[in-house]
Amino acid sequence: MRHRWVSVLICAAVTAATTTACGSGGASQSADGKTELTIATFNEFGYEDLFKEYEAAHPDVKITQRKTGQGQPHHQNLFTKLGAGSGLADIEGVEEGYLSQVMSKSGQFNDLKEIGPKIEDNRWLQWKTDAITTKDGKLIGYGTDIGPLAMCYRKDLFAQAGLPSDPEGVKALFATWDSYFAAGDQFIAKVPGVAWFDSAAQVYNAMHNQLETGYYDKSDKLVVDTNAAIKANWTTVTTAVGKGQSARLAAFSNEWNTGFKLGKFATKTCPSWMLGVVESQAGAENKGKWAVTDAFPNGGGNWGGSYLTVPKQSKNAQKAAELAAWLTAPEQQIKAFKAKGTFPSQVKALDAPELLEQTNAYFGDVKAGTLFATQAKKIKAAQYKGPADGQIQETVFSPALQSVEQGKSSEEAWKAAVEGAQKAAK
Repeated sequence: MRHRWVSVLICAAVTAATTTACGSGGASQSADGKTELTIATFNEFGYEDLFKEYEAAHPDVKITQRKTGQGQPHHQNLFTKLGAGSGLADIEGVEEGYLSQVMSKSGQFNDLKEIGPKIEDNRWLQWKTDAITTKDGKLIGYGTDIGPLAMCYRKDLFAQAGLPSDPEGVKALFATWDSYFAAGDQFIAKVPGVAWFDSAAQVYNAMHNQLETGYYDKSDKLVVDTNAAIKANWTTVTTAVGKGQSARLAAFSNEWNTGFKLGKFATKTCPSWMLGVVESQAGAENKGKWAVTDAFPNGGGNWGGSYLTVPKQSKNAQKAAELAAWLTAPEQQIKAFKAKGTFPSQVKALDAPELLEQTNAYFGDVKAGTLFATQAKKIKAAQYKGPADGQIQETVFSPALQSVEQGKSSEEAWKAAVEGAQKAAK
């Protein structure tokens, strides 16, 4: 989904009033006769208040959330319990990077066209729906959020470097990756001790998600070592690292969090969900210093996004599908965006006044809803994600780029990344 908060895997506590044990399978009846529906999510979906709203409107339902801090352990648990044949929640969140693995096991998930309530065909952006539809037309997930890309930057640091600092003025700097890194050279020459960007992996991942073909082609063949665009992006980013443009901070580490507060870098690749991260980590003392613009190198793209699925293990699949459908309706996804910045993938939501008028005080009262809706409409298709795509990005390429930041040569780290990807794909 969004690669946000780092924390340990936490299984939602179940009160003594229920008969469902933590980690057990589908829905059950609680002691007061309510139908208990379990939902397993990761990072921040923005659903906590929505659960209360749904329970109030459906007094016969009790919702228990199992929330994991990071996507990787959540999906490891998902695939382990798919293999075991039991233990999954009634609703399981799935992040786009793991979608191919889920689609390869689509027979273990309910077709929501069959068991779910009737939903208009065009609720979601077409590319969002296409990615979760099987070759024989089964819809095995409802789209939640997407991650349209914009660029966040420190206005005060730009001014210090003699660069334009207003959202319109910076657009030329962020027109292409060439102009972005060229501006980085200017910046670090003028502002010693402050980097241009936070992390090589964070920039590289955004560049990678813009490619038509990523780590895999559509036949699930790994193409890391033959896709020239991947190597070109690698060379561009590691060259910038060598010039001193990177703050060399591992994303979501304590040092990275502190880097926001101390102004250690001037720009940040910002999918919509990143605004909340910036605000949380930079803190109240930096309010008004950060800005966001709807310009993004090479035209934007998508980074992140998830789905809600209903595994066939669910003991109350129809009610689970009803809840999942309600959570992914435009009205609810707008509320989730207001709560946690998870940007809606629903067509009606993107044109809704309550989304378009949504402002962000931390970033200078910018109309964040309008900004990201504009960026979302620029996305024509989602990059195909192969079987080990999420694993390759999170556990192979990100650490390899970090190793360059720590002193390993670009070519040596590239060789290790290719070998790691090949091992992960086996």
